[in-house]
Parts: sequence; C-alpha cells; structure tokens
Amino acid sequence: MTQHTAAILGGGSFGTAMASILAENGHGTRLWVRDPETAAAINEDRENPRYLPGQALPAGVVASESLEEVLKGADLVFVAVPSSAFVEVLGQARHWVPDGTIVVSCTKGILEDGFLLMSQVLQREWPHTRVGVLSGPNLAREIVERKFTGTVIASGDEALRATIQKALSCDYFRVYDNPDLYGVELGGALKNIYAVASGMAAAIGVGENSRSFMLTRALAEMSRFAVGLGANPLTFLGLAGVGDLIATCSSSLSRNYRVGYELGQGKSLEQAVADLGQTAEGINTIKLVAERARELQVYMPLATALYDIIYDHQPLETMVVRLMSGEHKHDVEFSFHGASS
Repeated sequence: MTQHTAAILGGGSFGTAMASILAENGHGTRLWVRDPETAAAINEDRENPRYLPGQALPAGVVASESLEEVLKGADLVFVAVPSSAFVEVLGQARHWVPDGTIVVSCTKGILEDGFLLMSQVLQREWPHTRVGVLSGPNLAREIVERKFTGTVIASGDEALRATIQKALSCDYFRVYDNPDLYGVELGGALKNIYAVASGMAAAIGVGENSRSFMLTRALAEMSRFAVGLGANPLTFLGLAGVGDLIATCSSSLSRNYRVGYELGQGKSLEQAVADLGQTAEGINTIKLVAERARELQVYMPLATALYDIIYDHQPLETMVVRLMSGEHKHDVEFSFHGASS
C-alpha cells in the first residue's frame, strides 16, 4: 500500500478519529490543534483529553499547534474544523498547501454567506487542490474504539476516491465511493437537523412508532430539498443519507441529538450548547435550511417547525402538528423511471 503523509486540520473528536486510522494504517500522520496543551497531551499521554477522554491514540499521531509544521510535505489534507472556522483556517493554511494536493472535507455544515457547502468553500478558497468529501454514520468515539462501520468518499475525481479508499480502509472502517459529491455532502449536513429533532422527541417521550415515522419523513424531506438543489435523491439511500441519519438520530453520542434532548427538557439554546461544550452544526443548519426552503418553496415541515421552536420560541408540539397536518400525501416521492406504480 502506498504510504502517504497526511495532515488533519482540527483536533476535535472526528479529526482525532481520522488521525488514529491513518496512523494505524502506517501513514505519516500530523494533527493540527489550536492549543499547545492539547498537543502535549496527545504527544505525551496518547490521549485527546477534551474530545475523546480515556481513548488511547496510536503512537504515530503527532500533534502540533503549528499549521506549517503539520502541512509541510503533506500529500493528503483532511479538514475537520467547525464550519464557523472553516474559511479562517483555510486562509491561514493556504501558503503550505501546494498545487494538486488532495483535500478532503470532514465537516458536515453549511456556510451562511452564500449557502455554501464545505466542498464549495474549499473549491473557492483553494482552487489549486483536488477536493473530496467524507461522510457517513461515523460517530467518532466508536471509530476510536474500533467498532466497525462504513463511510463514503465523494468526488468527481475517480483517482482521488481510490486514493482515499486505500488510505483509510481497515478491518473496522470500510470506505465506499460515490461521484455525487453534492448529494453526499448535503446528506451529511442535513441529517444534523433531524438529530436535533430526534433528541427533542426522545426528551418528550414519543413512542417507537412515532420515532420511525419521523425519521422516514426526515429522509423524504432531505431528498426533496436535495433535488431542489440539483442532487441525486438516490444518494440518500446510501451511507451518507439514511445510514448517517439513523446513527445520529438514535445515539446519545451524537452532539446534535444531545442538544435536541436538552432543548426538549426545557433548557434554553444557550444552556444546551454550553452544556455540550462542543459544536453542534445542526443548530446553524436548521436556520439556514429553513430559510432556504422557504425561498425555494420546498416543503420541509420538520426543518421549519424546528426553526420556529428554536428561534421563535414556539412550543415543542409544533413539530408534531406540522407532521400530522401537512399537505403531502405520497409515501415515496422519487423512483426509477419506468417503475410500476
């Protein structure tokens, strides 16, 4: 297997998990973190105490607060910083990323300015690089615990997809490919909305029937919105769509689920986010998607209900009312041409 030098920008839970896999696979692995204390803890104690406490990291993971040190000589770059810091970090790092470098976004969010997905931000800020997106049902703690799962590398660049498949695949982490970069990335961003909804629903004690109903309609809502933006609805039947939706809407390891749960218990948004201590991309995504859905006239009762609950302080029951009284009647809205009715 070809050995790479990989730079991971972002020492949060997912960036650390990707660094762990790359190091175990024998690649030179450097992890950029913002503060020297976290870098020292990773290098000396083999642990990321803030994001993955108690989880041992391979000796091959070398952390640094210096972007130059992390990026110098890297032929693979993984960007795993929150969407709110994405543009800032790309600007700081640009000088050390040469032409033709493979860059993979691991951030599942949307930039408010221009409603841009992270791959679009990368293409704008680093037009000299080859861009891909990694997305799937990938809760970071389980990856570091070596519990098997799959992910998707999406790009129109077939050689890039093959390179990332080989670099990241191992006994417990299987990498599939998909050329639909936009659809895969939309799936990863949109599911965060419904993880918040699922946490709220759990907090108020909805039944299993209700939860299944909500998740199925969430998938329909995601694909409807994606089609409005030009993505392939069938992408949402894969790991980056339904797979990621199930994982993040069913697990207390999901940051967005946890924020939703606390909101459902009556806490304010500020309290819920403060208690989490990490970024929950879904909160910002709810606002952006609900506003864009109104502009595009895409029917998204769950997303718009969440917006009204969080930002206009409407009661939680708004979510149920919207689901049960909407105008859409079709169970399955998209199908192969020629399928029997």
